[in-house]
Amino acid sequence: MSDTSEQKQGASGDRTGGVLNVFAHSFLVVWVFMAAAPLVWVVISSIRPHSDLVSEPFGLPTGFEWDNFTNAWTNADIGRYTLNSLIVLAGSLTGTMLLGSMAAYVLARFSFRGNRVIHTLFVGGMMFPVFLALVPLFFILNNFGLLNTRQGLIVVYIAYSLPFTIFFLVAFFRTLPTGVQEAATLDGASHTRTFFQIMMPMARPGLISIGIFNFLGQWNQFVLPRVLNVGSPDDAVLPQGLAALMVQQGYEGDWGALYAGVTMAMLPVLVVYVTFQRQVQSGLTAGAVR
Repeated sequence: MSDTSEQKQGASGDRTGGVLNVFAHSFLVVWVFMAAAPLVWVVISSIRPHSDLVSEPFGLPTGFEWDNFTNAWTNADIGRYTLNSLIVLAGSLTGTMLLGSMAAYVLARFSFRGNRVIHTLFVGGMMFPVFLALVPLFFILNNFGLLNTRQGLIVVYIAYSLPFTIFFLVAFFRTLPTGVQEAATLDGASHTRTFFQIMMPMARPGLISIGIFNFLGQWNQFVLPRVLNVGSPDDAVLPQGLAALMVQQGYEGDWGALYAGVTMAMLPVLVVYVTFQRQVQSGLTAGAVR
């Protein structure tokens, strides 16, 4: 009797698990379709002729209009906007990773008075909406002569990204073994050498993970440059250029160039994520594994 009841319970559990697996996989399939369908539609629309987009926006392409990318890059100045974004991103991402990793290392590996207070202030910065800081940032940058400049955007991007960067890296640096650091100290290595030559290579998975998050956030940032970089169009970044191109469609109607510009804006994000996908996953799970 006991064997029979156990078999019935096992069969019931198998059926329940099978139903849950089917439901989970169905949900994942629907989610993937909802996430990928808009991207695929934008890419397909970027190579469709203008007449097709006007007559049947959601249809399949009847031809391939590769000139859309040329028009977006040259006539719509997407190339200049992309260059500006790369310049700003190079400075802001480098500053964010350098300052964030140094601050996180000190907060995670050294005990001193005020350590917890400083850490709490950085964590509290994550809860501060950027919209509340737009007006003060505008006047601060204006007083320092950094308004409508790339340098001003770089400084603001760094300040905006530091709280989450430090919060993420503090938890990661705490998981690293202390024996290597103590051995370097006994061998006479300075704190600077220990950090750059020993601790940073060990923290590479975490640095890559947070670097990808910062890259995505700073590359797609629109609100901050829209408010703090409203001067010369020559210094506009890519999200500003795409917004201006979208507004122009009401007068010129080059929808193919707009979709081509959006596709070119998505391409670096997809390349970076696909290239560093495994590093991001290992960085996010390293703390739990260790």
